[in-house]
Amino acid sequence: MKTTLDIHDELLARAKRRAKVQGCSLRALVEDGLRLVLSPRSNPRPYALPDLREGDPQAPDPLERYSWPELRELIYGDPGTR
Repeated sequence: MKTTLDIHDELLARAKRRAKVQGCSLRALVEDGLRLVLSPRSNPRPYALPDLREGDPQAPDPLERYSWPELRELIYGDPGTR
């Protein structure tokens, strides 16, 4: 089937160069690109953060004994300097 597409000049020039390098026609290159984009994608696995915890998970939380203002002061220093 014939169709007409309006393609940005630079993109068309790049596609023509790629087709020449690959030894195929522009039509074949465009068809391959469309097949690639339109093919059903395999369901990629969602990214899972690696478990980088350290120490004994059964040990008591060392931060439990601090209140939020105390933790903030430990992290940022004197509360009056911020």
